[in-house]
Amino acid sequence: MGNYSAVTEFFLVGLSQYPELQSFLFVLCLIMYKIILLGNGLLIIISILDPHLHTPMYFFLGNLSFLDICYTSSSIPPMLIIFMSERKSISFLGCALQMVISLGLGSTECVLLAVMAYDRFVAICNPLRYPIIMNRVLYMHLAVWSWAIGYSNSLVQTVLIMVLPFCGNNVIDHLTCEILALLKLVCSDISMNVLIMTVASAILLVIPLLLIFVSYIFILSSILRINSAEGRKKAFSTCSAHLTVVILFYGSALFMYMKPKSKNTKVSDEIIGLSYGVITPMLNPIIYSLRNKEVKEAVKKTLNRHFHLTKI
Repeated sequence: MGNYSAVTEFFLVGLSQYPELQSFLFVLCLIMYKIILLGNGLLIIISILDPHLHTPMYFFLGNLSFLDICYTSSSIPPMLIIFMSERKSISFLGCALQMVISLGLGSTECVLLAVMAYDRFVAICNPLRYPIIMNRVLYMHLAVWSWAIGYSNSLVQTVLIMVLPFCGNNVIDHLTCEILALLKLVCSDISMNVLIMTVASAILLVIPLLLIFVSYIFILSSILRINSAEGRKKAFSTCSAHLTVVILFYGSALFMYMKPKSKNTKVSDEIIGLSYGVITPMLNPIIYSLRNKEVKEAVKKTLNRHFHLTKI
């Protein structure tokens, strides 16, 4: 191992054997990135400007939108540069930084979606006690702990992999510095890393998903007992939006991270990676806006106020 020079940069060659597909993905990802910034940015602004949206649900939704903007900003711009450049390289430090940010934000979203399910559970199953239970101190702490848990996992896993020897292997068969793709370059025993990753996946993917599932069993039971048709419709609309986002995110994440293998990364894995890295953050604000009457009314109110001010 002493004959190998230390790795100072990595080459990202994912989908490089399909140049036409890369050109298509460049245009597609660029358009999607603009939609992500616009949609999630608008949702954050609306939730801040409209006093009616100063509730725990929209506070968590604002966190989710901010998370999606940061997540895509850490991966899409470098990916677009890689698509168009001949030298598809990233520095060792840049790769580690990208991994910390993307893995941290992905882990945070897992916990945050479970927290949002708990918020809906309290709101629908205990509506009278909801303001007392979900007070400002609690929902602020839940948000902080979501970020803290996510980034603790990210820092531990990134440090543990970046200190391992790569023995000159610096060609990553992926579009970004994704932890599973990087793990395949290590030339020493990775059993400990695989164990930690599996445990982390169980804690951050399986357990939150089970909590969400249990929450929605109680939520569905409570919704069916609501006498008012309008009340049932409102409860279904807010919960179905969250449930759609959960299915999109967890479906692709479970597929990717619950199967650490030593095989070469397949094209299907890269496309799945794009789905939760680009498509899901783009759909989040659309899903919450289309399925939520309060958000639509807040958008109309804000736009009307803006047009009124411009006329003055």
